[in-house]
Amino acid sequence: MTTHHLQTLTDTQRHHARLLWDFHQMGHQARPVDVAIGLGSHDLGVAGHCAQLYRAGLFPTLVFSGGNSPTTRARFPRGEAVHYREHALTLGVPDSAILVEPHATNTGQNITRSRQLLTEAGIHPGTLLLVSKPYMERRSYATARKLWPEAEIICASEPLELDDYLKAIGDDRLVLDMLVGDLQRLIEYPKRGFAITQDIPDDIHSAYESLITDGFTSRLITP
Repeated sequence: MTTHHLQTLTDTQRHHARLLWDFHQMGHQARPVDVAIGLGSHDLGVAGHCAQLYRAGLFPTLVFSGGNSPTTRARFPRGEAVHYREHALTLGVPDSAILVEPHATNTGQNITRSRQLLTEAGIHPGTLLLVSKPYMERRSYATARKLWPEAEIICASEPLELDDYLKAIGDDRLVLDMLVGDLQRLIEYPKRGFAITQDIPDDIHSAYESLITDGFTSRLITP
């Protein structure tokens, strides 16, 4: 066990983390769409939630997108999308419903490469369901709205509270680093043309700054 796993959060850190956790989620109501895209990450729960939504009849076609990153290479050596597909198959999603995009290394590529794959398959969706980690919903929405503006975007994630997610991942520091890193990307990526601009409420920005001061910085990018 590493020292990261032994991280003990203060009550204030946990409160600030919950503020970011709730803000990162869009609160969309899942409904039938043309296509769903499962965005690759270290979280296999994304594939599981995709399978659940498929079995509920919300979409006929499911794209899994993702290659590898430093945080997923050890867990998913064949790539995020490949492992997601394998997991979804065990949960009852037919192979005929799944398309695999195994090369994307960031959210922008998840969107653009999935769109290209769907076009090559003769599929031109007007509505998309983006399925991600809970704290990645807002960033994936902002990215897709920028890169696929003509599509209607709905976001979904496994319905978990922060404390349950921390237990499931087993690494409090990693999760808080990710919460902070995704918030920074919501601020910085519109300046780089990667995403649409979204308002960041004052309390969210204050919580973000406090967690940076407390050292949850491993996922920050250079502004």
